[in-house]
Amino acid sequence: MKTEPVEAFPYKPPTAEIQQRYHHVFELNKPLPTRWAKVLFDKLVASLMLIISAPILLLLKVAYVIEGWLLPDNAGPMFFYYNAVSAGRVFPKYKIRLIKTKYIEPEGARRHDWIAYSAEWTPDSRTHVGSFVKKFYLDELPQFWSVLKGDMSIVGPRPLSVLHYERDKAQGNVTRFLLRGGLLGLGHINKGTPEMGNPVYEYEYVNEYLNRSSLGLLMLDLWVIWRGLTVIVKGGGH
Repeated sequence: MKTEPVEAFPYKPPTAEIQQRYHHVFELNKPLPTRWAKVLFDKLVASLMLIISAPILLLLKVAYVIEGWLLPDNAGPMFFYYNAVSAGRVFPKYKIRLIKTKYIEPEGARRHDWIAYSAEWTPDSRTHVGSFVKKFYLDELPQFWSVLKGDMSIVGPRPLSVLHYERDKAQGNVTRFLLRGGLLGLGHINKGTPEMGNPVYEYEYVNEYLNRSSLGLLMLDLWVIWRGLTVIVKGGGH
């Protein structure tokens, strides 16, 4: 069984201050209803991004095949998925493979457990193409399909693997039960900073979700996307 990297689960339990400030959030007992502007925006952007990313994915596929020919240890399928949770529901979270297949734990992979792929946190385990893909977050491109299907949203708390979701819930966090997981979130745009993993951002987003109009929430989502794009353009994936 593979061991879990320390960095894999940076999410902290809600502090007493968070529980007091957002007490109304902790009182909710079912996932929040969707908002029309957010859903419409998600569908349109996901459709557009799947069209735009098609040639990128084709080029990556060619690169994966060529690398596999030159370095047989690096050969293998380009796509995989593990089971994750969004709005309290398990769904297949699709990604692009970053690591050599010898670092994938076979039994866990058959069960679609995240832990089977946890070696991606070790740069030495990555293929050459995988390292490039990770740097610019291209491994997240298949998740636009999940957005189009309605399993995810463009903006929301990052969906966690079943293992990490259960741990997050046991810590007392509720945001990933209440909202669909997103490609970007208020907390996730702090990736690479000490603020990554601070749950206050996820609770603030839920609070805004509850109190803003549908169009007002879309404006917030657009701001989060802009912040996330600046991280991606700088090659902030690690």
